[in-house]
Amino acid sequence: MRKATAARNAQLASSQPAREENIAAIVAHLRAGAKAECRRVGIELEHICVDGTGDPITYSQPNGVRDVLAALQEKYPKATVHGGDLLGVARPGAAVTIEPAAQLELSAGPFENLIDAKRVFLEFEDDAYQALSPIGGRALTLGFDPVNRAADKELIPKARYDYMNEYLSSIGPWGPRMMRGSASTQISIDYADEADCIAKMRVAQVLAPLFALMCDNTPVFEGSRRPHALMRTEVWKYCDPDRCNSVPGIFDEGFGFEDYAAYLLDVPAIVALDDDGEARYDTRTFGEIFARRAMTDDEVFHAMSMVFPDVRLKSYVEIRPADSMPIPYVLAYAALIKGLFYGKSSLETLVRSCAGISESDVAKAKDALMESGYAAEVYQRSAAEICDELITLARRGLPAAEWCFLDPLAELVARRVTLADLDISTQ
Repeated sequence: MRKATAARNAQLASSQPAREENIAAIVAHLRAGAKAECRRVGIELEHICVDGTGDPITYSQPNGVRDVLAALQEKYPKATVHGGDLLGVARPGAAVTIEPAAQLELSAGPFENLIDAKRVFLEFEDDAYQALSPIGGRALTLGFDPVNRAADKELIPKARYDYMNEYLSSIGPWGPRMMRGSASTQISIDYADEADCIAKMRVAQVLAPLFALMCDNTPVFEGSRRPHALMRTEVWKYCDPDRCNSVPGIFDEGFGFEDYAAYLLDVPAIVALDDDGEARYDTRTFGEIFARRAMTDDEVFHAMSMVFPDVRLKSYVEIRPADSMPIPYVLAYAALIKGLFYGKSSLETLVRSCAGISESDVAKAKDALMESGYAAEVYQRSAAEICDELITLARRGLPAAEWCFLDPLAELVARRVTLADLDISTQ
């Protein structure tokens, strides 16, 4: 378990009689996620919906995101409704949900090949275009709202987000900016067992700042030209130190599922679920909330969803630092992740090269890349050269039929520019 003083461990055992049982429940959930074959990628892409003038649209306005979901329901017939509000639609292999300020998210897969991912995402792009057509709208793929200040945006009618907004606002402005202004691309990968999971998690954490650089697509922040690169990295850096950035102890020798479980139990919940599954505000840690009884699997899954590190575990490894991007770049990023983490020699090379890197080193890499982009030095090396090597390793790890998917991102890296530099995604 995570390194702590003997006194603290004794105190936790005394005040949380069910703690070991809950650690075991979380570990069981993680072990159940192991896959015999690891070759699939899940993709989540968030969109900022805008009207014909370019202004972002809200959930509740006429022809707003609520109506967009209703229009999408014809092709995504499974609806999620709460309190009379339509909050999501789905079909097998694809779910459309909304983030706190009505960012429209497609979660799709997992995909064994990227041509299937391309078909699903292009089809969704067409569906979203049709759903937004009454107001001449578009679903933009940008890392941050291109017009509004985040604080001025309306939250969707979901108690979870009201509670998160209250809690994160007490820490600073960054949480509300994350909730209301940001949009991301997230890639999920499988793991074979605990050792494979932790190895992939560590490599992904080391590479997270570089992934953020390669996928930087935030030219505008809070209504003005961004002050520096990687704005979403800064947002997440300060959002909530208890649940963001690196998982504490991830690089410690012997770190495993029990340590991740202890991390979850020691995070303030913000949102807990009552006996009917309804959200309620609770700032106790999950360990305190479930001090005297075992968590159900639904409660374990909820706890997993309430932490936001760069690399998060559920029944898969979720890699989270990339901005929302146009689909060719999303597919290129998925190809990058697939080639790096499923190519045996590529992953082995990365495990060796990431050895000895610490949480502090990752934090310093973020700062350097925000300041200097591709000109930065990270992990005592040129960031640009590391990104070149990542492209090479990914290509080596991909089947030849999927090399072409990597090209859009490889071209950006070769030119030492990002989508934010080019500012093409609003065109």
